[in-house]
Amino acid sequence: MGEKKKKEESQKKWKKILFVIAAVLFVVVMVISSMGMNWISGLAPVRPGDQVLIDFTMYNSAGTPFITTSQQLYKQQYSSGKGIMYAKPLTLTANQSLKQVIYPVQVYVAENGGSWEEFALYNAEYNALSNGVVGMRANEKKTVLFSSASSMSAFFSPEEMASAHVNITTLEVGDSLAMGVSETPNATASNVSTVSYIRLGEITRKSPQGVVVDFGYPSAEITVNSFTSR
Repeated sequence: MGEKKKKEESQKKWKKILFVIAAVLFVVVMVISSMGMNWISGLAPVRPGDQVLIDFTMYNSAGTPFITTSQQLYKQQYSSGKGIMYAKPLTLTANQSLKQVIYPVQVYVAENGGSWEEFALYNAEYNALSNGVVGMRANEKKTVLFSSASSMSAFFSPEEMASAHVNITTLEVGDSLAMGVSETPNATASNVSTVSYIRLGEITRKSPQGVVVDFGYPSAEITVNSFTSR
């Protein structure tokens, strides 16, 4: 009788263990079901044509961030008196070239009371980001280089700066300078209405004849927040 009792108790014990295992598996299945296919996309890389949401920070030639989606970095730079713009995360299509010259990005500019403006992301920069995300996975970070940065310097005479309501005598090398740009730079001269976008540059040279402003950003650090397969 003692042997039979032990056997019954052993069977009850195993039934309890099997019940616990079944309950755990049920919970796991429910969690995966609630996630849909997102858990799979987290393992898969970004492919051409996917819709990708990214965080980004763009840097100038000195390695200073000029525009970022990081609130922490924005507050840190702004409190130090450095020119920087806060941007919303960017949605783009992987490996798809931009047809228009400028892709507008919503940015917050703290000067003059603070306002939301549209930043000019040039097509060469957009294309580099679009190509750069291919092969990345969710939460992965990467540095993307912009080959177009070297050709984005412009010279402005004191008269041209005055027409933009900027006193050239107050400017120094290393200062940040926000200026409006458009897809049709000669529109004003030809009395054609155009949309203007903001671009933050750095003064790299100053002389009595004028200033050289570098509007190019050599690199950007990006993080894939999420993406949707095509």
